[in-house]
Amino acid sequence: MKKNILVLILHLSFSLVLSSQRKPNVLVFYIDDLRAELGCYGSKTAITPNIDKLAKDGVIFNKAYVQQAICAPSRMSTLTGLRPETLGIYSIFTPLRRVNKEVVSLPQLFNKNGYKTISIGKVYHHGIDDQKEWSTYFGKESNAYLKPENIALMKRLKEEGVKSLKGPAFENADVPDEGYKDGRAAKYAIETLQKVKDDKFIMFVGLSKPHLPFNSPKKYWDLYDKNQFEIPSRKKPEGVYKLALSPWGELKGYSNIPKEGDLNDDLTRDLIHGYHASVSYIDSQVGKVMKALEDLDLKKNTMIIFMSDHGYKIGEYASWCKQSNMEIDVRVPLIISRETAYKNRVANKTSDALVENVDIFSTLVDVCDLKFAPVSDGKSIVPVLNNPNKKWDEAAYSVYARGKKIMGLTTTDGDWRYTEWRNSTTHEVLGVELYEHKNSLLSYENVSGKGKYKSVEQRMKKLLETQFPSNGEPFIQNDK
Repeated sequence: MKKNILVLILHLSFSLVLSSQRKPNVLVFYIDDLRAELGCYGSKTAITPNIDKLAKDGVIFNKAYVQQAICAPSRMSTLTGLRPETLGIYSIFTPLRRVNKEVVSLPQLFNKNGYKTISIGKVYHHGIDDQKEWSTYFGKESNAYLKPENIALMKRLKEEGVKSLKGPAFENADVPDEGYKDGRAAKYAIETLQKVKDDKFIMFVGLSKPHLPFNSPKKYWDLYDKNQFEIPSRKKPEGVYKLALSPWGELKGYSNIPKEGDLNDDLTRDLIHGYHASVSYIDSQVGKVMKALEDLDLKKNTMIIFMSDHGYKIGEYASWCKQSNMEIDVRVPLIISRETAYKNRVANKTSDALVENVDIFSTLVDVCDLKFAPVSDGKSIVPVLNNPNKKWDEAAYSVYARGKKIMGLTTTDGDWRYTEWRNSTTHEVLGVELYEHKNSLLSYENVSGKGKYKSVEQRMKKLLETQFPSNGEPFIQNDK
């Protein structure tokens, strides 16, 4: 009997050693248009129990930033470890491989290192990018309407020859989760986990909500009382640069949205309601996939990343969507939970370190000990995962182009955001903004040029110059 117990103990010990030495799996929840407004981020309205649970199981980053607040360039940056200004792509219309054929991406690199690579839903903005590099590929599905009146509307618009087939900006059909595409994405993820549980894998689960249209099952709308949502201030920041905010044409393209003027309170509440319902919908899908990971006993050797491609405005500044250098558009939620067998694992901690989505590439190279890794614009944040209070970068950087001739360049030190709008070729400064963000995602006064803030502005300008020297090369836009 004692001999059997000893054998069992040795077996378990050996299994733990193997588990801790084996290169980890990676599971990435890549969310679309999700701003840093979740229960775990202190939201008073968002109902997100599953994401909150994941946050308690890892490190939550308060100051994580994207490199551009628009889908395609942001996702390319994450998947290549290269900033938009390195790739030369700033628009949603240019696929990565149309102009960057030799760049090594995460699926390519993990493939070279013997991993199964899995893409589910919206990972790249353009599904054609690296499609053949994924071992398993479930493409991004189109948006769908399920209510009879909306199905009839879409049919009529198609018959009328409307080029941009966009129905209402929101819908709440009484259907199961799999009625809409994110429910199916979670289903595919669970089924695939069951198939690859004995392999090394990296899986991206790209959940499309809360991207427009805010279509999600009725039960998630029922979690909220529309009348409890406050209407955000429509005040624009004083002294804001004329091109700082976008005209939010993305939202205006939907059939029930006025093409001009501010939205009234009732429609504003409908949209805020729909955004929150969509967030709770994807929260439920995260919970399902996490349960499958636990049921398959994969948590001990799987690193989990929860992230967004950029932030979002739901009426703040009388504006909507993203497409700006504003703090609310470039700051994003980021949660990382190390595999439970990792000896230095830290859980239920918060970090105020300045990190960027471009750092994910180098972080995964480090964690998974990948060979053949190319040079990256980011750096591994493993030291911060091991010690969330560690002093880290002085600044984070983002860009936003306004056409071919104007480039918006912005930096934050965690408390202040400094932005210069420059001529893309000559670097001539066309406009400057300085906002305080010590306690809020929003700021309503551009204090650039005010004597009281002179030393702050000089310091922030120096940080910006470090990344974007005013005597630097022109910004080349490869958008085609």
